[in-house]
Amino acid sequence: MILKGKKVLIMGIRNKWSIAWGAAQSAYENGAEVIFTHNSMENEDKIKELISQIPNAKSFACDASSDESIKNCLENIKSEYGKIDGVLHSIAHANTDDLRNDFILTSRDGYAHACDVSAYSLVATARIAKEIDMLNEGASIVAFTYYGAEKAIEGYNVMGVAKAALEASIRYLAVNLGKEGIRVNGISAGPIKTLSAKGIKDFGTILDVVEQKAPLHKNVTTKQVGDATSFLFSNLSSAITGEIIHVDNGFSIVGV
Repeated sequence: MILKGKKVLIMGIRNKWSIAWGAAQSAYENGAEVIFTHNSMENEDKIKELISQIPNAKSFACDASSDESIKNCLENIKSEYGKIDGVLHSIAHANTDDLRNDFILTSRDGYAHACDVSAYSLVATARIAKEIDMLNEGASIVAFTYYGAEKAIEGYNVMGVAKAALEASIRYLAVNLGKEGIRVNGISAGPIKTLSAKGIKDFGTILDVVEQKAPLHKNVTTKQVGDATSFLFSNLSSAITGEIIHVDNGFSIVGV
């Protein structure tokens, strides 16, 4: 029970296949009180049905592209739960055309949209949480990223650029928030069949390659990523900040 007595916020829950749900389950199993946010465009009834599997869990609508919406959401959460100990940023979006077409065809608006929702939303969340004094001393912020931030992955396109911005933001936020005793890290998860992954062309091929090439010769699960997230939320990782931890069965270490 490495998270006993802690309150963690899971931002970006969508469905039972999402990595965020794996993180929520792990956090609960490890003793945490779990709170959620969901996109204001999501079906709230389906969200409520999903999170009902975690006793007393609630989800708050949040538009990650709006500072006002983020602030209202976090203020409502603080009003009801008080200060929290962990925040998971599991939020990303890119226009379908910008994923399906060659990267060179990415529109200016599409580029800005992907970076705004997928990367800047972490900066805004961290800043606003600090401004409203929402985070306990020793709190941990975790964001999900992917290997496409480091290498050019066919079909990942503008999302790879957005994730690269996210990873750089993690490092700079770690420096800023370290003064407050708050840690910021990222988890670079191996490919998983999620709703978002459906937007990536030939995603099944990526899964096959990982299974063939990764040292452990298998794909990662949402539970494994969730358990790594719980570790970063816990006091066991109290000296780790500004890092991108690969949870991918070793795929990222293989050269060819």
